[in-house]
Amino acid sequence: MRHQISLAGSAAVLALGFATPAAAHAVLGNRFFPATIATDDPGVADELSLPVVSSFRTGDDPALRELDAAGEWSKRLTNDLGVSFGDAWTRLKGPDGETAQGFQNLETTLKYQLVRDPAHEAILAAGVSYEWGASGARRVGAERASTVTPTVYFGKGAGDLPEPLAWARPLAVTGLVGYAIPTKAHSDEGRNPQVLSWGLAVEYSLPYLAAHVKDLGLPAFLNQLTPLVELSFERPVAHGGGGERTTGTVNPGVIWSGRHFQVGAEATLPINRESGRGTGFILQAHIFLDDLFPRSIGRPIW
Repeated sequence: MRHQISLAGSAAVLALGFATPAAAHAVLGNRFFPATIATDDPGVADELSLPVVSSFRTGDDPALRELDAAGEWSKRLTNDLGVSFGDAWTRLKGPDGETAQGFQNLETTLKYQLVRDPAHEAILAAGVSYEWGASGARRVGAERASTVTPTVYFGKGAGDLPEPLAWARPLAVTGLVGYAIPTKAHSDEGRNPQVLSWGLAVEYSLPYLAAHVKDLGLPAFLNQLTPLVELSFERPVAHGGGGERTTGTVNPGVIWSGRHFQVGAEATLPINRESGRGTGFILQAHIFLDDLFPRSIGRPIW
């Protein structure tokens, strides 16, 4: 299964202006969990990531560069149940200047909120994603077989730490564990492996620090930043033919959160040659539809 990173980017939304942190997205007590960039967050919400931009060198060939432009729309069916639709357009540029471009497979995800514990800033969700095989272009690596991926998502804030550790209360961790199962055991390229994927995001919320721990008198712009490091990995664990290694990236970056949208940027650092070469980047633009349109398209259907 082809390694994919969910990305987003648009500096143009900065023209919308600055505001206070979101009030209807993934909020538990005093904790606001921003929508992470390289890994999916545990929240169920009405939101839109568009456009989505990334660039990095792929595989063992340092001259092969990939550019992705993607988008994802998430919609709540009920307060706890949501569905999302995502796709990406890819451009591959080879060492001799030749290019291939096209869309990746469409992916649909159903996610259900299992636990919301505001007192302990804990959140847990379960979901299943379906990648529609052959809906994308083979020339950019879209798989012919469909894939079903059951996934568990989690998040935990440190706001319940005791007073001597108050400085650590802005810390939060979110993550996921998924298992991708192709619907066909074989394709033209050979046997389709089952893949274990997992990710983690470690965040330090400056909005939380200023509002609930200690206001350091930083400028308003800085008080809306969340520095973070994301880790995203996957490994074939069944029917891969043997010899496969874990691939993935470490992504340090920062997210700025406003009332109606957030923007973020991360570097993409591959963990080995199979994961890519050199440093890439991720840019994110993410709109909170539940805050922007709370009485229309931003409310649950039921």
